[in-house]
Amino acid sequence: MKPKYSVIVPVFNEMECLEPLYSRMTAVMDQTGENWELILVNDGSTDGSPEKMDELARLDNRIRVIHFARNFGHQIAVTAGMDHALGDAVIIIDADLQDPPEVITELIQKWKEGYEVVYAVRENREGETWFKTKTAAMFYRLIYKITDVKIPIDTGDFRLIDRKVLSVMNTMREKHRFLRGMSAWIGYKQIGVPYNRASRYAGSTKYPLKKMVRLAWNAITGFSYVPLQIAMYLGFIVAGLSILLIPVVILIRLTTGRELMGQTTTLISTLFLGGVQLICLGILGEYLGRIYDEVKNRPLYVIREISKTIFDEEEKA
Repeated sequence: MKPKYSVIVPVFNEMECLEPLYSRMTAVMDQTGENWELILVNDGSTDGSPEKMDELARLDNRIRVIHFARNFGHQIAVTAGMDHALGDAVIIIDADLQDPPEVITELIQKWKEGYEVVYAVRENREGETWFKTKTAAMFYRLIYKITDVKIPIDTGDFRLIDRKVLSVMNTMREKHRFLRGMSAWIGYKQIGVPYNRASRYAGSTKYPLKKMVRLAWNAITGFSYVPLQIAMYLGFIVAGLSILLIPVVILIRLTTGRELMGQTTTLISTLFLGGVQLICLGILGEYLGRIYDEVKNRPLYVIREISKTIFDEEEKA
């Protein structure tokens, strides 16, 4: 016998959230009347979260705990959970309780109606600053416009995916992962469920501006060639300006008898052209670096320890 549902929760220093998360998750999933498992992925936590996760696993044999050897990042932690999920439907949710576990019942209902990817759409975001809200809105709309895949706006990783979709995603082993883009790229029958995102239960955000920018860059470079095209357009623009300036210089020379001279003009032109070249080289370097990471073919993550569940024991029996 295997679980009907697998709930994946990446954990990085969320000790204060784990107990209420487990209580609310148990209440919601028990309502389904089906077997379920909870996969907690310890992404190199240092605040006591690993001990709390192990404690919960001892109390409930439906909990599987995966301990990473170090911190590998949120997207990789979710990937590890996906690799070890046994359910027919897999639900991804964060540990901070900003995404209410109670919404899972709505995701399951849509799945039972025949949808293979059910993503949660954020209508309101409580407890977040104006800057965070606006930058997040800009991020989602930018990604939607410039990527090759139409990723739903205002959606995070909180979603339910069918086993057939999971099987395809598990074959996609790229190093710089953007899971919501990957699930959109696969296709299948998808639908969104609106919900109100709550404020964080405890602790501080694990996605500051730096990580958000990095995630956005992963999304853009993973699903779009626009940065490379921008570099090409910059080259055309600079070349066009140079061509246009040639007759201007000739005209000034013929009408005034003076030449455009001076170190300032030369310095500005050199700095401008150098800046454009460095931007283009940086964009090329970013794509080359990603190719380099893929060629090395290192594992996405290293597991230090993984606990067994009741479903593992029944499968052996």
